[in-house]
Amino acid sequence: MRIGHGYDVHKLVEGRKCIIGGVDIPFSKGLLGHSDADVLVHAVMDAIIGALALGDIGHLFPDNDPAYEGADSLALCARVAEIMKEKGYMVGNIDATVIAQAPKMAPYIDQMRENIASVLNTEVENISVKATTEEKLGFTGEGLGISAHAVCLLQKK
Repeated sequence: MRIGHGYDVHKLVEGRKCIIGGVDIPFSKGLLGHSDADVLVHAVMDAIIGALALGDIGHLFPDNDPAYEGADSLALCARVAEIMKEKGYMVGNIDATVIAQAPKMAPYIDQMRENIASVLNTEVENISVKATTEEKLGFTGEGLGISAHAVCLLQKK
């Protein structure tokens, strides 16, 4: 077994979609980034890549590579799943938390779990997604950005 931790943060800006966990959430702002800036999927990928001791998502998918401009993070996560499989591992479980003052995540969590489980070729019950605010404290509490943490347990096949 191997464990990994992932963290990601993106700034909220006008004129971008707010895609979290592969869900396009209706909101007045979206996340700024080279790809679709899906903070949750990025944290999940970082956790898996970390568990495999392969660096981070920036190492695999550099933000200065035009190939990844506007990239769908779920598609990138599918590539991480292929690497995980090649290394002889599968997801035991993933536990992730999205930190955002707004928008509210609760209506979208089930779809986020399904999206992540699908690209990682695992059962939805192996994927936990939670959301919290920071009680209007810090950059997330002030609505300047959204962050996410994820931990994973990988098991040898």
